[in-house]
Amino acid sequence: MKARVTVTLKSGVLDPQGQAIEGSLKSLGFPGVNSVRQGKVFDIVFEGTDESDARSQITSMCEKLLANTVIENYSIEITN
Repeated sequence: MKARVTVTLKSGVLDPQGQAIEGSLKSLGFPGVNSVRQGKVFDIVFEGTDESDARSQITSMCEKLLANTVIENYSIEITN
């Protein structure tokens, strides 16, 4: 079983890296870029096929390590 966890900054949290990327894109000739928000993606491979158990474990991983839940949101996508 595979899972993809996407972690992004919550709305309203300043994103200096996103702003730097936005500025660089504009200087490279992409004037239509209005905003860039950066994030993280984790691809996790699990043993077993119990989706409920996998989701529970991944949620715990996010809460303990993968995401700073004060300033970040996360989403979990599980595939077989």
